[in-house]
Amino acid sequence: MSNLIEKVKANLILNTDKDDDLIQEFINAAVSYAEGYQKKPAGYYSENLMPPTTERAVIMLSSHFYESRDGSTGGFFADNVNAASQVWDTVNILLRLDKDWCV
Repeated sequence: MSNLIEKVKANLILNTDKDDDLIQEFINAAVSYAEGYQKKPAGYYSENLMPPTTERAVIMLSSHFYESRDGSTGGFFADNVNAASQVWDTVNILLRLDKDWCV
């Protein structure tokens, strides 16, 4: 999980370190969301390997948080409610793939 910030910055095509603290906060929120959605205990992914699909969901959600931090809903290029909904739908589908259903 230590290189998640670099993966999120690559996804955002961001070449500066100025927002690293902010991005880390968004990553922490996205990981917390993933753990809750998948019914994992808090801090689970700090001690356990994160599956690739969950990692992709965390990267997408962190990027969405960063791009929508001004209150817009569509991210960098558009203010579109449907875009935000599509992000959440995709993230939830990816997280569902690694969810423990028998918990």
